[in-house]
Amino acid sequence: MRYILLNPGPVSLSEGVRRAAVATDLCHREPEYFDLQDRVVQGLGSLYATSAPDWRPVLLSGSGTSALEAMVASLVPREGRLLVLENGVYGERLSRLAGIHGIEHDAIAHDWVAGWDLERVKEALDGGGYSHVAAVHHETTTGRLNPVADLASLCAANGAALLLDAVSSFGAEALPFDAPALVACAATANKCLHGIPGACLVMLRESALKDTVEPPRSLTLDLGLWAEHQSRRSTPFTPPVNSLLALDRAVEELLESGGWRVRRARYQRLAAAVARTLDELGVQPYIDPAESSCVLRSYSLPRGRDYASIHQALKRHGFVVYAGQGDLSAKMFRVSTMGDISDYDLARLLAALSDVFG
Repeated sequence: MRYILLNPGPVSLSEGVRRAAVATDLCHREPEYFDLQDRVVQGLGSLYATSAPDWRPVLLSGSGTSALEAMVASLVPREGRLLVLENGVYGERLSRLAGIHGIEHDAIAHDWVAGWDLERVKEALDGGGYSHVAAVHHETTTGRLNPVADLASLCAANGAALLLDAVSSFGAEALPFDAPALVACAATANKCLHGIPGACLVMLRESALKDTVEPPRSLTLDLGLWAEHQSRRSTPFTPPVNSLLALDRAVEELLESGGWRVRRARYQRLAAAVARTLDELGVQPYIDPAESSCVLRSYSLPRGRDYASIHQALKRHGFVVYAGQGDLSAKMFRVSTMGDISDYDLARLLAALSDVFG
């Protein structure tokens, strides 16, 4: 049975991406590999039209968290001070990364279900002393889409550079690339881009490259090193060749389909259909749908039902949903609409939901 993955990455793949991943064997020191690397960089750079000409994608090996760690460790200077916004697992992870690398930082912590308190953020930034702010765009803990454009404006007013976790939004949600405060955002191949795990990236202003930390805090996660090699058709370490083969095709499919706006509309339609069906079955959203991303929504566990039984019942129909995290595991479950999900798959999913919750 082919399972349709309704978890927030990795995603169900198109046949084209699946074939591309194993289409050929490439040595990463041959010109054919660097042609591939150049195509992927060019394709990723064309996904979002920006008013700033100096944005560039820097490819790395690893998960989305690798991109986050590279971004934070490479761009916050040793004398810098970081403010982290937390309202879920992944905001808290940014604080953990800063602590591991000895970066002076403070956090504005929120309940995992809550939106950002921008007044608290403004007060902290008005107090001065922060060179950088790090925050999550789409917090998949609950599916909340945080208001990053508003945050970017607060950062600009206080001279702070914004580092954005766009791991679960890049390729499907609007990103404020024209905001002067935004200097970098982290992303991954295996979420909204519909690639396979193994490759990640940081979208980076060229002007930020001159400010990367020296000496670097990490060898394999030094953005400056990866960027310098890629600019001269090289790679500092063995790259995830098969993941880049898949990503090359995935980006091509995204552009052929009409780009990120069309993908967002598709996700929204799928998510709305799931939400309507669950509402008819008495399953309520865990947070306001208007505050949720197009990528993932969270739903309250019905009274008397537990996640494990729901998960297993849906898996028997060929669908994999996702549990809540931490204390939320006993309160909610999550459904993502990323990946290669056809209208036929959607019809089967709605029937499965009716069977499991009806």
